[in-house]
Amino acid sequence: MQKYTRILENLKEELIGIIYPRTCPICGEILQKNNLQVCNACKKKIKYIKEPACKKCGKQLQVEEQECCFDCLKKEHNFTKGIALYCHDEWIRKSIYKFKYSNKREYAKIYANEIILRYRSKIEEWNADYLIPIPLHKSKLRARGYNQAEDLSRELSKELLIPMLKNGVYRIKKTLPQKELNDKQRINNLEKAFKIGNIDVKSKRVILIDDIYTTGATIDSVAEVLIQSGVKDIYFITISIGEGL
Repeated sequence: MQKYTRILENLKEELIGIIYPRTCPICGEILQKNNLQVCNACKKKIKYIKEPACKKCGKQLQVEEQECCFDCLKKEHNFTKGIALYCHDEWIRKSIYKFKYSNKREYAKIYANEIILRYRSKIEEWNADYLIPIPLHKSKLRARGYNQAEDLSRELSKELLIPMLKNGVYRIKKTLPQKELNDKQRINNLEKAFKIGNIDVKSKRVILIDDIYTTGATIDSVAEVLIQSGVKDIYFITISIGEGL
């Protein structure tokens, strides 16, 4: 049954691809058929995360001998470790903005494919039981119509064969945009913002999925409620991340 469902999904995607050709999430140019990556021209101008990278949060580092970024050295995080695909430069900022606010939900498949191409072996080493997308507050979800983290998580789940817990965590507090706040305000903003869903995650390993990692405040806040529910290890994957020092 699962095999036929996958075949039908592939046929549906083929048809959608003919009617609405897939475009590069960076420049918007039409991609060649079956291309699930950023176009070659854009690959030369965006920055993929590469070694050396922070062993904790995955931020790009400048010094080979350095193991962790300054942020992770000065703060104890609730997560085990994480990875990101791109450095959060102007190109990526604009791309993610369109993904979040301009209904460019098809970008999720390209982001997911690029993540898997670069990190499949590392993700498989984590041996995760579930993927959990960072939730939106219900008011924001109604206004936007979709959760971009959920779209990305769904695409990753299909390829990695790791179940997604859509309602694993709820955002019960209407928070301010994190980008407008300093470090202390970010933490206060997210205090008691999340609640665990009706799930049993005791002794499980989970991967949190989000679009951007800046200070880690959101990931830490969600990780805190998961730890209280008995989760064993908490990893994260984001599309982009700020640069480490």
